[in-house]
Amino acid sequence: MTKAPFNSKCERASDLLGLIHSDVCGPMNTQARGGFQYFITFTDDLSRYVYIYLMRHKSEALEKFKEFKYEVQNQQGKSIKAPQSDRGGEYLSQDFDELLKECGIVSQLTPYGTPQWNGVSERRNCTLLDMVRSMMSHRDLATSFWGLALETTTFTLNRVPSKLVQKTPYEIWIRKLPSMSFMNVWGCEAYVKHQMSTKLEPKSHKYLEIKPLRRSTRERHVPKRYRFLVTTHGDVILVDQDEPKTYQEAVSSLDSEKWLEAMRSEMDSMSVNQVWTLVEPYEGVKPIGCKWVFKKKTDMDGNVHAYKGRLVAKGFRQIHGVDYDETLSPIAMFKSIIILLAIAAFHDYEIWQMDVKTAFLNGKLEEDVYMTQPEGFVAPENDGMVCKLQRSIYKLKQASRSWNLHFNDAIKDFGFIRNEDEPCVYKKVSGSIV
Repeated sequence: MTKAPFNSKCERASDLLGLIHSDVCGPMNTQARGGFQYFITFTDDLSRYVYIYLMRHKSEALEKFKEFKYEVQNQQGKSIKAPQSDRGGEYLSQDFDELLKECGIVSQLTPYGTPQWNGVSERRNCTLLDMVRSMMSHRDLATSFWGLALETTTFTLNRVPSKLVQKTPYEIWIRKLPSMSFMNVWGCEAYVKHQMSTKLEPKSHKYLEIKPLRRSTRERHVPKRYRFLVTTHGDVILVDQDEPKTYQEAVSSLDSEKWLEAMRSEMDSMSVNQVWTLVEPYEGVKPIGCKWVFKKKTDMDGNVHAYKGRLVAKGFRQIHGVDYDETLSPIAMFKSIIILLAIAAFHDYEIWQMDVKTAFLNGKLEEDVYMTQPEGFVAPENDGMVCKLQRSIYKLKQASRSWNLHFNDAIKDFGFIRNEDEPCVYKKVSGSIV
């Protein structure tokens, strides 16, 4: 049940941008096209004209407010006087507060737990979502189209009469009558125009979503200077550097000696860390498999400077309760790193960073886990034997947890104390504390 709005005695704004109602809605259980999960609305109090912005993350609220502010102030020739919102974290950040102070904008925040005081935005969000649900239910479209439906709904609401204003919001905001002649029914049939066609061929065809897009057959070549990077739809991804996918491909490639050297280095690490012992498999033992993963390490210019061969276990074959139990391990929160860097900068501390080579190999296993011998490194006298793992190896279900437990014990031996609220942060006080 929704709460009834309070009978507020507050006066309506007397000018455009005098009061702006805002609220963030989300996350939605289905991402809209483009990866959007949230949306933020800005409603002018006088005209009830609405601006809506889709967002991937809630933290984008400040950037969307800036975008809204610059556009409306430029178009209207007026300044925003006061935004009204609830006390959501996106409106209480220091950056948001500094922006308002810099622009001379006075924020109006409603009390905690009282959406009734932010009734304009709450009702508008409710109306928008009701219309979106209705539009989506009447058309056979994927749920991911809700973002487009929401934008269409907002576009429509700005152009229809409202009982709160004498004219349509569009007419008050734009100062001319809106045209509705070009509008079509949501989800109606659409036609895609052909880029090239002959004299007698159709110039368009009906658009069907489940229909696969035609891919160009033209051979593409990445410029040599950009051999290590390529952009697809704005995303930067690594280009395949002719890295072998299997052991056989590695030993038969032109760089076979370098790949063999990388694999020998990995096996040396396994031997030094005593990762496994070879045993005869007894009846009922089902060892998990393993595979080699190859990677070329490049510098910032795309030049290959190292060849890596890593042995990983096929952990997806493990059985819960048989060869693994708990898998959870803590991960440092990004905000914790920011806080530590801020403290170090404020006090002018030195920051040291370290990396642990083959970190997971330091974790000790409590369960009995058996693995097949690595391909290419099976001695004739050991044929038929299996590896009984003594330490964790990459891709095991419990690998990260085993490493974290070992690291926790080791760092406590140096006198560090674990933070109760942030298990990935440790502290140690030595010398002067003044």
